[in-house]
This record gives sequence, structure tokens and C-alpha cells, in this order.
Amino acid sequence: MSDLPKYNAPDPILLTLFANRFMSVAEAMGRSLQQTAISTNIKERLDFSCALFAPDGDLVANAPFIPIHLGSMSFAVKYQMQLHGKTLKPGDVLMTNSPHAGGSHLPDITIISPVFDSKAEKIIFFTASRGHHADIGGILPGSMPPTSTTIFEEGANIHSFKLVTEGMFDHDGLVDYMVTKPAQYPGSSGCRNLRDVESDLKAQVAANHKGIQLIQQIVDDYGLETVQEYMYHIRANAESSVRNLLRDVAKRAGTNVLEAVDYLDDGSPVQLKVDINEKEGSAVLDFEGTGCEIRGNLNAPISVVHSAVIYCMRAMLDMDIPLNAGCLVPITVKIPQGSLLSPSKTAAVCGGNVLTSQRIVDVVLKAFHACAASQGCTNNLTFGAGGKDKDGKNITGWGYYETIAGGSGAGPGWHGTSGVHTHITNTRIGDVEILERRYPVLVHQFGIREGSGGRGQWRGGDGVVRELEFTEPLQVSILSERRTRQPYGQEGGEPGAFGRNTWIKQPREGDGDLPDSDSSSDSDGSVPPTPRKINIGGKATVFMGKGDRLLIETPGAGAWGAPPDEDDGTHAHWEHEHVKAWAPRGSLAEREAAQAGF
Repeated sequence: MSDLPKYNAPDPILLTLFANRFMSVAEAMGRSLQQTAISTNIKERLDFSCALFAPDGDLVANAPFIPIHLGSMSFAVKYQMQLHGKTLKPGDVLMTNSPHAGGSHLPDITIISPVFDSKAEKIIFFTASRGHHADIGGILPGSMPPTSTTIFEEGANIHSFKLVTEGMFDHDGLVDYMVTKPAQYPGSSGCRNLRDVESDLKAQVAANHKGIQLIQQIVDDYGLETVQEYMYHIRANAESSVRNLLRDVAKRAGTNVLEAVDYLDDGSPVQLKVDINEKEGSAVLDFEGTGCEIRGNLNAPISVVHSAVIYCMRAMLDMDIPLNAGCLVPITVKIPQGSLLSPSKTAAVCGGNVLTSQRIVDVVLKAFHACAASQGCTNNLTFGAGGKDKDGKNITGWGYYETIAGGSGAGPGWHGTSGVHTHITNTRIGDVEILERRYPVLVHQFGIREGSGGRGQWRGGDGVVRELEFTEPLQVSILSERRTRQPYGQEGGEPGAFGRNTWIKQPREGDGDLPDSDSSSDSDGSVPPTPRKINIGGKATVFMGKGDRLLIETPGAGAWGAPPDEDDGTHAHWEHEHVKAWAPRGSLAEREAAQAGF
């Protein structure tokens, strides 16, 4: 920020006003996107983010959407600026999802629109939206294959595509990128449901346009010079806040060097050393010692690493400021080349964005001694149909994707929360009513996994139990962590419980697992055979038959502080502070509340 112009001290009232005006732009973009999208993923699960960016690509403001999107979208905007900055015109819209062009993982498609001044001569802002699309091709429905080993198996990989040129939508180009090109790789299919994806992309374009209109209105009200001055002040305010945080951390810790390490389920370390310059209020976060690139898909692009870091800095601030680029100005992030945090261009990454990012957050918060570990997982469930058949033909189908909540970590003075999405994910889960109506699924149970949070002076939050029955044969996949390594406790607090994924399989003659008639106590067949329970591990894809069920038990969170001596190991002394009374939640309840408000 040293190359930015020097301004006078900001008016505190105007500073607050502009911070809220900028945030309101992102919020309005988000409402537009939710209302015009058609997919369950965006409309109900709210797996999207909208934000406003400076002409240099730095994040200015956002609404409280998905942290992993917001920190990395700036990388995408800057990458596209390098490619198209001088050739962009009003009405142009860019599309990208490549992890090496500032993306997170391939299902997260970013739509970027330039905002021009009144004379249409110069770019004064960018608006951008990123949404998770339930299927963009690849080897499995849902485009989150737990078995992927290269990025080519994960679907459409788009470095840069001008989706709209001076107001003209390029449908043919979209088909080429989303259907034709992904299907060229062995075993991979193109997008299984282009109609829904295209509709949601148009909704993102419309949301960006809403942002453009609102920004131009603010410029009309205050003038471009004043708007850009307070854009600078808002970033400078965030920078100053983080510098004060770092000074305070060093003072409380009694040292300028903080260290932490945690591990993925496969044993790969994520190691961090924080060196704080107390005088300047700056810090170097060095991930030297982190494990090498992984053959699986837990590699995390550098944009994801920065997202996790900026989220942690903002989360540790006890101030109401927008998350923006100023939070990272005092921070230097060092990532070893060739590590799982800086993988090669062909490395699989779909799990890195949703799982490794959680471990990065765990490590940063552990180093800063902020709280115990949360569930450290997003429990990614996908299922669907369609794709390439045995003859290589692309069959239109569909994909469903959801992330499942768990426990949040306790801290000095608070219990963890049970059954919530934690840290870098901020989505909802699919409503039971919508899930059962739109998909061949029955929800048998969905509730708190009692006792899975760690015991301590301040208890860790409990995970959840979610059991689904499939009413027709489907390919079902789970991509999860914390199945072999527990979420850590702090200050003597106990760790949270492991997660577990269990396939409850109905015996079938075709599978050869029907019990022998002479060994069955019910030879007349009036009582159905007992289902098999099979632990499928943390990362698996299974073709499930009609009537099969998947039982997912998500991890609890770590506790803070040792349990008092009188604790007898039961929950009698430790009533969890999660809300046990039923309360209306979810998209249906939100719509009813909105209608009642009119």
C-alpha cells in the first residue's frame, strides 16, 4: 500500500458509512444471485460469495459469505487483469475456475465484471461472484471425486474465458469449455447438467451487474475521488488493526516466535513458524516443513493458503471491520515450492480447498493460541448420475453436493458450538424437505452426535449424525478428514472424537452376499436379511443400490482447559451450550420470515 496516494485523516463517520455502503453492495449482489439462481447449491445451500475489488484487484469489501472464496478471489481478479486489463470494455464479463489462475477448486466458478467510470474510459472497480456448481464434469457425478489424482479428473479447468463480450453471451464457447473439453480426458465426462450450470452462471453475471449499478450510484453521490479515498482508508484501517493484533499477541505470548504443526489423515504435516516484528507490527508466516505434494487431491493452491491466513487474521480481531486486503498487508506468507500448499499445475486439488484449508486454519489458530481445534473437516458428500456410459457417450445426468456440519472448538471463556459449519466454510446444509423432494433420497436421521466434543473446562462442540437412504442405485462419494487424527484440545482440554463414514448395505443376490438358506433362522424369507455395516474410510466412492444407506458421523471439536477433578466422565457436569430447543431454520423458514415481514 506504500505506492498509494497519501490522504488526510479520515472522517470517522464517513469511514463507517463507506464501509457499510461497500458491504451493502456485496450483500445486494448476494441477494440477487440467490433469488435468480436455480440450483440447490446456490439457492438453498448459499455456497457462493460476492465481493467488491479495487482497480488493482485488492479486496475492498464483502458480505459475510464463504471465507475460502473471499480471500482467494483477489488472486483471480489480478490474474485476469494481467491477461485482459487493457482490452476490457463495458459489458465484458470474464469466467475462470483454474486453481493456477486464482481459483480454489474447479467447481467454484468465478465471474468477474469491470466497473468503468462515467466516460467508459477507465476501470474504477471490479465486481466478482464465485459460486460452487454441483457438476462441472470429471470422473464422478458432483465433480468432487475422492479418488482423483490429477486435475484432469476433476472437471472443466478454465484459465480465462470471456463469457460475455460487450453484452453478448457466448453460449457456444461455454459448451466447449464445460462439455467438450473435459470429456477429452480418459474416464472423464463433460458437465452432466449444463442447463442448470448455465442458468446459475447467468445469475452470477446479473449479480455482478447489480453491483456495477450500485457502485456507480455511490460514485454519483460522492464523486470518484472521495469514494477511492475512503476505499483506501478502509484498507488502511484493517492494516492498522492487524498490526496492533500482532503486537498484542507477541506481548501476551512473551515471545516473537510462534510455532505449530498438525497433520492430515495420511500423515502429511502442515507446519508453521510465525516470526513477529513487534516494532513494525508485522509478521512472517513460514510454512517450511510442510509435506510434499500429495498424489491424492488434498493439495491446496496458494490462493487457498492466503484465504485461510486472511480469515484467521480477521477472526482474531475484536473489531467490526470488513474483511479486505488490508488484513494481509502486515503479513508475509512463505510457502515452500513443491509442497502440498504449492502444488504443480496438474495436481488434483478438489479436497485441498475444503479440507486442507481447514487444517491450515487449525495450525494458524494453534500457533496463535487462539482456541482449540474445530472439526477440521467439511464432510463433502456427493452423489448423482450420468456421464460417460460404457460406449463413451456422454449421458445427461445430475449431481448433488453438500457439506456437513460438526463441532467448533472451545476457547478461553467459551464452550464450542455443536452442529455448525466452521471456519472457512459458511454454507448451509440442504433442507430435508428440498433434498427429499428433488432427489431420490430419504433422510433417516440428522441430529447432534452427543458426546463427540472434547471434555474440558470449556467443552468442544459436538459433531452431527446424518443418515441418508438412496431410493435408486446411485454413485455416492464422501471426501472427509479427521477420521484418523482427532481435533486437538488446548491447555489440557481433551480432543474431539474422530469422524466415521459407514455404508449400511442391503444384501443382494447379485452381490453374492445373501446369507445361505440353511444358515438362516428364517428360511421362508419373511424376515429380511440383516444389512451389512461397512466402514468406507474418509475418502471413498461407492455404487450404492436401492435401499442402501450412508451413515456419516462428523467429528467433534477440541476442549479448552483440563476437566475439573469432580468430573466423573459423564455429561452430568457438562451441559453443552448448544441450543436444544427446536427453532425454524433453513431456506424455507427464511422465506416465510421474509414474507411475514412485508
